[in-house]
Amino acid sequence: MMSCFFFTLADVKFIMETNSVLSKRTNPMELKQYIFAFLLCISASTVLANRFDHAIWDNLLREHVHMTQQEHTSRVNYSGFALYHGLLSKYLSQLSQVKKSDFSNWNKAEQLAFLINAYNAFTIEMMLRSYSSIATVRAYAPVNIHWKSRLVSMIKNQQKINFIPLFGEFLSLKELEEQFIRKPGKYDEPRIHFALNRASIDCPALLDRAYTGIELDQQLESATRAFLSDRSRNRYNEEAGRLEVSEIFDWYEDDFERGWQGWLSLSHFFSYYRNYIADTAHAQEILTTSNFEIHFLEFNWMLNEKLQ
Repeated sequence: MMSCFFFTLADVKFIMETNSVLSKRTNPMELKQYIFAFLLCISASTVLANRFDHAIWDNLLREHVHMTQQEHTSRVNYSGFALYHGLLSKYLSQLSQVKKSDFSNWNKAEQLAFLINAYNAFTIEMMLRSYSSIATVRAYAPVNIHWKSRLVSMIKNQQKINFIPLFGEFLSLKELEEQFIRKPGKYDEPRIHFALNRASIDCPALLDRAYTGIELDQQLESATRAFLSDRSRNRYNEEAGRLEVSEIFDWYEDDFERGWQGWLSLSHFFSYYRNYIADTAHAQEILTTSNFEIHFLEFNWMLNEKLQ
């Protein structure tokens, strides 16, 4: 299979200068060998930088996920994903073909990007499988006062179904999250909670791009800041004198106490990001004290669907 190489101006200049020098000292056959070896080195470095190609997933996200202006939230065109289900299936198959032994040789950023993409992609797959059932539940909304609780129950139960073929076993979304992404001592990266999407309105935005090992830290940081800046889900209420945040922080509080950036509590985490979660200097000053009341807002499990 032919590989494509991308060079900077510095690379091109180096190749030209090297070619000029070598052409004066070597015969044409030796020159070709030098150039071939050089290209092999570049090819190897390219492969090392990108262990897994998430291009299919990236293209699907760009086409069928719609971000709000400030990227606080996103809406998913599930009908669009359904039309291109063949491509999604191909990507899921590529994920499933990765051997655990190969995965173990990747650096942690590459591993975590792979797992986040896998979680989000298989979540879309799960929603497509049950989309008709969800539509039926919603259709009875006017006559069934319990339709919201049924929808919540349906989404939560989906997290426990073992339908993900990965690393030689069948996992549920819950197991993928707990045994790999959130496993204590493995990554200890609390910002993953702003990247994982559980198909609900109050989840952090499903990014309209794939996560990559090279960009992971920047992507997680941007997702964190965007979520904390959403005043519908996170805010300092000066009248009540308390910090009001998403219920996600209540569910996963332990993940924010494992020493990321040296912080050992939710209060420390919020203090670190005070400029994004509070709007006034007074509120930001209060958050520096780590001595403030935290109130968790009720989570909205409604589907994050983009209605046509």
